[in-house]
Amino acid sequence: MIMALITDEQRQQLLANGRAAAQGKRGDPYPVVKLFTPDAHATWLLAEVDPVDGDTAYGLCDVGLGAPELAHIKLSDLEAMQGPNKLPVQRDLHFKPKRRLSEYAAQARADGSIND
Repeated sequence: MIMALITDEQRQQLLANGRAAAQGKRGDPYPVVKLFTPDAHATWLLAEVDPVDGDTAYGLCDVGLGAPELAHIKLSDLEAMQGPNKLPVQRDLHFKPKRRLSEYAAQARADGSIND
C-alpha cells in the first residue's frame, strides 16, 4: 500500500496558506506537514502550496548537508524522490507543529538540521 505524500486535509490547508501568501498575507504560519527520507537524512516542513500550479510548496527544507533553508520545492519532485536505498519520501504521521515556521527555521539554522 502506498501512502499519499499529503492528505486531502493537509493539501487544503497548504493551498489556503498559499492563497494568503499570494495576497500578501504570508504571515508566519505553522508547518502543515513534515516529510522525510528514511534513508537519506532529508526533511521538509511545508507550510504552503502555490494555489496557481498546486505543485510548488514552500517551507523549511533540510537536505541533510547542514544548511537548512526556507525554500520552494515541487511536490511532484518529492513524490518522485528516493533515497540511496530506494526508499521514497514519507509523511511523518506523528508530526504536530509546536512552533511557527520562522521559529523552526531559526532553530534548524542554529542546529544545522531540523530536529523536531
